[in-house]
Amino acid sequence: MPPAKKTPAKKSAKKPSGGGEKKRKKKRVESYSSYIYKVLKQVHPDTGISSKAMSIMNSFINDAFERIAVEAGKLVRYNKKGTLSSREIQTAVRLILPGELAKHAVSEGTKAVTKYTSNA
Repeated sequence: MPPAKKTPAKKSAKKPSGGGEKKRKKKRVESYSSYIYKVLKQVHPDTGISSKAMSIMNSFINDAFERIAVEAGKLVRYNKKGTLSSREIQTAVRLILPGELAKHAVSEGTKAVTKYTSNA
């Protein structure tokens, strides 16, 4: 009697790990979402936020950041300096944000810089 033919074993869906192929990493996307959420919980602990609202808030912060950074960069150039310091950021904030909002932003910024320098 001839030997019985073996049926080929089923291949698993997973690719062999030793084949030199690397696992693809998910591309990281940076956003302010976690920080926005933390501030929301400080102000309104029982309030949530939808993903669309979070996306709008993220865009808002990116826009504000860019406006302040561009203005601060211009101030550095106007004054023929080589370093962008907290002074330029503060002036840029005063120029871009309106009235009371600028005052609050400057005081919060000053508080943050003081806290940072005391810990350094």
